[in-house]
Amino acid sequence: MQGTIDGFNYGAVTPVAAYLMACLGAALGLRCTTRSLRTERSWKPGWLALGATSIGSGIWTMHFIAMIGFQVKEVPIGYDVPTTIASLAVAIIVVGIGVFIVGYRGATRTTLLVAGTLTGFGVAAMHYIGMAGMRLHARMEYDTTVVVLSVLIAVVAATAALWAAVSIHGFLPSLAASMVMGIAVTGMHYTGMAAISVHLQGLTGVSAGGGSASSIMFPMLLGPVIFLVLAGVVVMFDPLLVLGEGDWDQPAAKPARKDTQARPVWPPVYDESADRRPPAPSAGPAPYRDNQRPRDW
Repeated sequence: MQGTIDGFNYGAVTPVAAYLMACLGAALGLRCTTRSLRTERSWKPGWLALGATSIGSGIWTMHFIAMIGFQVKEVPIGYDVPTTIASLAVAIIVVGIGVFIVGYRGATRTTLLVAGTLTGFGVAAMHYIGMAGMRLHARMEYDTTVVVLSVLIAVVAATAALWAAVSIHGFLPSLAASMVMGIAVTGMHYTGMAAISVHLQGLTGVSAGGGSASSIMFPMLLGPVIFLVLAGVVVMFDPLLVLGEGDWDQPAAKPARKDTQARPVWPPVYDESADRRPPAPSAGPAPYRDNQRPRDW
């Protein structure tokens, strides 16, 4: 018997909230990556890590806010906590790999292709690992064609995100890019959800284990949401501003080379004013002792 799937149990509330969280994570990630390209080299890894964590947390938060609105009407759904946490780790790690590759290698075509593909597969893996954490008395099957389509959307979205992270620096362009990225990531999620069909297995109305969405999802979402808020505060008041650097939004200048000693001037310049010696007497050279050498004039 096939179960009845409802992906919008709370109407438009969950998809809109999920989209906004994806946009927030993308916007913070773009801004952090921009700062990493325009600041001292020692700050670069920290900004890239903060940007990757922001994007990964935004994607993961989007996914599970959307999952709160997902239900199978015939059976309750539980969620396995370790698997759910593992999906968050996957999201942050794979996005971090992509962001660091592009942050240090630049937005060349080859770099974007490699990093975008890797990150896209990772985002798709996060989605399906999260789905594997669902516990219900039913067998879930996936339409292969729709799954492949969702992975392709994830790769395109990840590539666009990485390109935007190192290519778009203005506030309004970054805001527009984050909105487009939010649409792409949320669209990938709902495309993946459209690939699911549920086949009931005997027991209905009985929990198959794990925590319900209301009991574990909200507490688990609290951490990433707080992180995104704190990341927003850091972006607004970053350490460079606190330290009083006035050129934080300009490309970092290369440090001047410190020479250990002054370079010799060649050819040497003769300074006439430094030579105050009297002219040699006309009668000949001055007498000298046997153990002295005559001076060379």
